[in-house]
Amino acid sequence: MRMSVYRLCLIVGLTAGVVALSPAYAFAQYRPPGPPVVGEDYHVEIGYGWWNADPSLIVNSEALGILGTDVNLVDDLGIEKKRLGKLDIVLRPGRKHRFRFQYVPIHYVVDDHQVTREFVFNGQRYNVGLPVKTDANFETYRIGYEFDFLQFPRGFLGALVDVKYTNVDISLTSPILEEFTTAAAPIPTLGVVGRGYVTSHLAVNGEMSFFRVPENLGEQLGGDGSYTDFDLNATYNLTKNVGAQVGYRSVHVSYAVDNDNGSLKFKGMYFGGVVRF
Repeated sequence: MRMSVYRLCLIVGLTAGVVALSPAYAFAQYRPPGPPVVGEDYHVEIGYGWWNADPSLIVNSEALGILGTDVNLVDDLGIEKKRLGKLDIVLRPGRKHRFRFQYVPIHYVVDDHQVTREFVFNGQRYNVGLPVKTDANFETYRIGYEFDFLQFPRGFLGALVDVKYTNVDISLTSPILEEFTTAAAPIPTLGVVGRGYVTSHLAVNGEMSFFRVPENLGEQLGGDGSYTDFDLNATYNLTKNVGAQVGYRSVHVSYAVDNDNGSLKFKGMYFGGVVRF
């Protein structure tokens, strides 16, 4: 899995790099330069988008010495795909430096879904036919720093260092049972980011960030986890201050703490807009 992540990361960087380097190559061949790009002259950028994420959510919670069952929140408890909001803020004090913040509120509520497969959650058994209300919260914060170490007339390549914080809070309520589980921890990630301008107004952006807790460190901390985040999008800048965006994003979070574990996946298209000043 690690090799596939590295390959995907390399593909993202090379794709953006080819687009970014093509104007530099053209310049080296003494061709007339194209019009300047629109959308790179700013100090603050605020973006909001709607993410049509397809969820795949599996959790396992132990209690009272009773091991839990892998519970599929989509198949077993009726959670359905819905549109998620996404807020991004970028502060750019210099040409090569960007400080980034992102907030994604992910909250699902399903009322009175009848259990179709027996499972054990948090030490309690949920039998077939039992009506269960599910309240699942996976809100995610991201704070990071980007350094654009290579810059070209029509793009850049950069490195990312950030911390992602995903809060896992799940409660199951039935006429006879009420159980919940929580898990939350900051996860540091490393990644690459690239941007290339196809035209002076149209930019193609790609980024990949990932992290996995080393096995020896996981044994010392009593837990394990990984985070993979892939984002590919295109931004059309109407003016230097306003742009429209469409893209695809895939996020996979896995965790294991004591005898609790989970695998959370979200992937799908998104669209939105950005303003800059």
